[in-house]
Order: sequence, then structure tokens, then C-alpha cells
Amino acid sequence: MIVLKSPADLKAMRAAGVILAEVLAELSDMARAGVTLIELDRRAEEMIVKRGAKPSFKNYRPEGAPYAFPASICASVNEEVVHGIPGSRKLRDGDVLKIDCGVYHHGFHADSAVTVGVGKVSKTAQKLIDVTRECLAAAIEQVRPGKRFGDIGAAIQSVAEPAGFSVVRQYTSHGVGRELHEGFSLPNYGERGVGMLLRPGLTIALEPMINEGVRGTRMKRDGWTVVTNDGKLSAQFEHTVAVTTGDPEILTRLS
Repeated sequence: MIVLKSPADLKAMRAAGVILAEVLAELSDMARAGVTLIELDRRAEEMIVKRGAKPSFKNYRPEGAPYAFPASICASVNEEVVHGIPGSRKLRDGDVLKIDCGVYHHGFHADSAVTVGVGKVSKTAQKLIDVTRECLAAAIEQVRPGKRFGDIGAAIQSVAEPAGFSVVRQYTSHGVGRELHEGFSLPNYGERGVGMLLRPGLTIALEPMINEGVRGTRMKRDGWTVVTNDGKLSAQFEHTVAVTTGDPEILTRLS
């Protein structure tokens, strides 16, 4: 079911989004060589709880998952695409770190992710990070009434593929609101002018996942962590965005 948000709903989601933006800003600054992934996770949970909210991801168990997700953030390094479980691994200079986090506050979720280059990264890694950020910006620009899902996916492809990168297809953007995954999935690829029509009040977690090499992925033995098939790098950026009567509203960005 597609859920359109009222002004009161959007106000609540903005509050969750601000908390999440603050968390990701701090974790991005913390992400330096020698820091462990579990340190980032603990800091995220501490910040979220201190602000009277809850981590959306912790103990989340979607259909088909082997067990509930055990952490407050997904921390995915280098060839890990999404859903990495933070542990004792230490970041190293040159790592490409994806931090994905959700906040539940006043009955609503916000979902956002960043990719951080740790220390000095390779030229290829930096290009991948920059292009993936541009993919998200291109997707957000399409979040307007009268546009369709295919316009968003096509915009992502139009940035990633000419740059020599590939768009992950097994995992998608999605609706978000009272549920972390609410109402629909939105592929990060597509054809302009096709797919569901965007209407004011729709809220979308837009999250292009872009690979350095092939688009294919596989699941690691832990049942959560997704990696590239060829072992090459992957990057991800995500914002929760609302369709309005005019310009898109990014709910997970610091003002």
C-alpha cells in the first residue's frame, strides 16, 4: 500500500531526519584509520538514544532474514555493498566505508547513508564516491509530482554508467515512514516515463548503490552482508526525501 504523509507526519519525519543527519555527520568525522566499526556503532546508538529516539535497524528482521540485525548502523567496507555488521574490524587508510543508519522518533522512521573515504583513497575510489553522490543528487531532482519511478532510476543510470560504473539491481530504494520499508520498492535503474506516478505526500528512501565493476552481488555467510561479485569497490549514498507540490524536500539533511 502506498502511504501519503500529512503535514503532521512530515513534521515528525523531519525531527527524525535531523537526528539522523547529526549522527551521520559525527560518524563521518570519526571514520579514521584505527577506529573500529563497533566504536562507530556504539556512538551512533548513544547519540540516538540521548535524543529520545531509537535505532531503526537494531533488532530489525525483515522476511527472509536469518536473524535480527544486531547493530544500530550498517557498516560496509570496500567490496561490501550494504548491510555490513559492525564488529572489531579497524578502519585502514584508503578504505571506502559505507555508513547506513535509521532513526525511529515519534512514530516515524528516517533512513540515510553516506560513503566516507578513510584517509587518502585511490583516484578510482574517489571517483566512485563522487559519482555515487551525483547519482543521489540526480535522483532527488526527479522527486516531483508528475514524475514516475522510471524517471528516478533512469537519472541514476545516466550518471553512473557513462562514468564506467554499474548500478546494483538486487537492492533498491524504498518507501519509508511509519515502517522502515513502507509500501514499495523503487529500482535504482529504469526507463523514463514509466512506473508509479509520484504524488505529494510520498516519502522515499533514495539509495543508489554503485559498483566499480560488475553490478552483480552475493551474500556473505553471515546472512546479512552483501558484497560485489568481483571483489571491487562499491559506494552508497541515501536520503529520505518527500514529494511536495514543488521542489523535493530532503528530510535527512542538516539545515
